[in-house]
Formats: sequence, structure tokens, C-alpha cells
Amino acid sequence: MIRVLMLVVASALSCVAFAPTARAAVDIQTLKTPGGINVWLVEEHSIPFTALEIRFKGGAVLDRPGKRGEVNLMMALIEEGAGDMDAQGFAKAREALAASYKFDAYDDGVAISAKFLTENRTQAVDLLRTALMETRFDEDAVERVKGQVQSIIASEATDPGDIAIQTFDRLAFAGHPYATSLDGTPVSVEGLTRDDMFTTRDRILTRDRLYVSAVGDISAAEVSALVDRLFAGLPEVGAPLPDHATYQLAGGTTIVPFDTPQSIAVFGHEGIRRNDPDYVVAYIVNEIFGGGREARLMSEVREKRGLTYGIGTYLLPSDYSELILGQFASANDKMGEALAVVRQEWAEMAQTGITQEELDAAKTYLTGAYALRFDGNAPIAKIMVGMQMIGLGPEYVQDRNAMVEAVTLEQANAMAKRLYDPEALHVVVVGDPLGVEGEEVTATPDPAPGLQPLDQNDLTNPPTQTLPESATE
Repeated sequence: MIRVLMLVVASALSCVAFAPTARAAVDIQTLKTPGGINVWLVEEHSIPFTALEIRFKGGAVLDRPGKRGEVNLMMALIEEGAGDMDAQGFAKAREALAASYKFDAYDDGVAISAKFLTENRTQAVDLLRTALMETRFDEDAVERVKGQVQSIIASEATDPGDIAIQTFDRLAFAGHPYATSLDGTPVSVEGLTRDDMFTTRDRILTRDRLYVSAVGDISAAEVSALVDRLFAGLPEVGAPLPDHATYQLAGGTTIVPFDTPQSIAVFGHEGIRRNDPDYVVAYIVNEIFGGGREARLMSEVREKRGLTYGIGTYLLPSDYSELILGQFASANDKMGEALAVVRQEWAEMAQTGITQEELDAAKTYLTGAYALRFDGNAPIAKIMVGMQMIGLGPEYVQDRNAMVEAVTLEQANAMAKRLYDPEALHVVVVGDPLGVEGEEVTATPDPAPGLQPLDQNDLTNPPTQTLPESATE
């Protein structure tokens, strides 16, 4: 939803709180409130504004069987009426405070972002508490937002990029929630009720899954009192978390026939977990192979051969799986040639690795760009809450560049051999590609066993599972 703030407030919220040279040296305080909630805080009193980031681990993977899409729908409805305010009344109250709230659902968690001015801090937090604890889930709001979700599902069903990503997930994780869309299906969404929303809220928004960070014009004592007030009465324990997702794709090619002038390809296989001690090494290697505009795939597929406008790969370590994935589009008559180049480069990366020159250039870029992430209160708050969720300590902000610099060519090439497996590489192509052979499947097959009536998986931002912003490297 679009947030509308008064012009003066929008200007204030867009201001950065830290000078570029100081951003990577932010002073992170770790607190435990009197109520027992852990909070990370960066004080910045030059602007009378605070950004508050809240995460609850366990998101759409906790949808109940037959009710796929309930967590996504619940989060979309939180500010559609609360307490004695309907949707319009809540919006007016928020705008009167010049506050901003954002509620998002991801596969592995749900996110709440709040921004408010110091002078309205108490009222803004009280309004947020009302939204979380006294949500109305009015019938008219439920039906209206269900209609919006149905429109998204219908749009994704006709988009070849969405179909490619959804098909990869469905084949890779059959039987696990990752195989299906967090939006749900037309059937599952239509069946969701107002009572389901209350049940889902109390299963998802619980203290045992809570992570909090704050950046801005607020002290340790003030944020402790604020957090305890905000979450007083929250349920203690959430729904049981799922098992790790078993990856089920062997190497090969899957084709989804689709009438379009250009085909979309999604390719990859199992990757590396975020808590692996060599994750930073893997991140650097992937940056060289497919992570940036100067990467090998961009050079070979786009610059030298003109087979695509853009191509890239990325590591995707989720809570219950780990992948390395790539994606690109190419004209139907060029897709076969483009995929041959991708497979050749994948194999060469595993066999010969990288050069010292490539490693040095990647280190220079990654260490120089890192500080640019810390470009304001809200981005810093998101980074901190992401660090908490993946088990990094506050010292990571200061240590990260040294970790990058310490990677040797020997380590990088050992990781290239480990990370890239040409025999396991699986490609899903949607379109009418020439020169591509593989098994043909439909875009909307029967639902995965145990997850009826579910069908496809949402892969946005980017494939496959949708993740909140966090410190991923």
C-alpha cells in the first residue's frame, strides 16, 4: 500500500542520519528490556526521527494445510482497521501523527517497519500496538484485500518470469511450503475467513520469534520502555516450525511451453548455508561469476554475444534450504545458444576457478560498497534486525571488510569447485525456445501432496523464497 506523509515529514524521513565515512562504524548497543525482549539500538539524535524494525521468524511456511496464503493475507489486513477505527479511521489516525507503518509477509518471517517523529513517538507506538493487539479484521476489509490478492495471483499466472521461478520451486521442494506460493491459490484464498485471520495472527506474532532493532532519536531507556509497552500481552509461543526442505531436482532441463517472443530461464542447484564458515568466500566467488555487471556471465552472454540484456546469479540461503540461482531472458531463437554458454561457464568455474586479478577486483568493490548500505536510519535498522535473525553479532559490521580481505585465491578456488556443480545444474525455461531439449511440464500442475489445494510458488525479490532485507554477506 502507498504511504502518504506530509511533505515536511517526507523530507525529514528521507534524510540520512550518518555521514558516509562513518556508516560502517555505527555504534550498536545490545539491550534486554525489563520485560525480557532483546533489542539492538543505534542512537542518532541529529534528526528528531526514529526507525523501528520488527521481525517474527516463521512466516508463510507456517500456513496451515488447505489455508495457503493466510499469513500473507493477515499481514495485509493488520492496518485495515483496529480498535474502534475502521480502515479509513486508522489511516487518518496514522496520517495525523505523520507516522509510517509497513507490514510484509515472507516465507521465513513477517516484517513490521515503523517510522515516527520524536514528538509523536508515544502516540505512534500506541497506534501500532492497537493495530497488532486489537486488529479488527472486518468482513468487508477481508473480502476487499482477498480480491487484491486474487488479482496478484492471476497476474503471476500469466507472467513467464513468475511461471519460471514458481516451476523451479515446485519441482525442487515438492511437499514443502517452499514449493507453493505464499500468496496462495484462487481456491485457498477464497476459503480464508475472518476467524482464520485471528488464529493466524496469534500463531505468528509471538514473543519466542521476536527480533527488534531501532535507529534514531531515542535512548536505551526510552526504547526499552517503548518495546515492552508495544508487545505487552503478546502470545508467548508460536506455531511449530517446519522441517528443512529436501532439494529434489537433478541436473537437466524443464520446459514450460508458453506463447511469448522471448523465453525466460531460471537455473541453479543447491547452494551454501548462511552459517557456513566459508559463506563469505562463496559470496565473493559468486560476485565474480554472476553477481555484478562486470561478472563473467554478463561478459560472456551479454557483452560478447548479445544474447540477453542482463543475466545474474545469487546465493539464496533461506531458513530451510540453500540455493544458488540465476535468471535471464533471451529471444526464442537465441535461448539454446545462451544456455550452452551458461553451462560452459558453470563447468569452467568449477574446473579452473578464478584469477588473482578477479579476486582483487571483487574485494575492492565489495569492501568499498559495503559502507553505502548504511545510508539512513531505516536501512541501518533493517540491517541490524537481519543480522540478529541469521545469528551474526554486532561486531560483524566492523569485521566484515576484514573477512573479505582475508580470503585467499586458494580458498576461492576451492569454493568454486565446491559451489558450482555442472552435473547438478537444472534449468527451467518458459517460452518457445529453439535448440533446447528437456522434459515439458505445464505451468499449473496438480497440487503438491499434503498441501492441497495449493499450486505454485511466489518467487519475488528475487527467486526463490521471498526474504526480508538483511545482512546477507
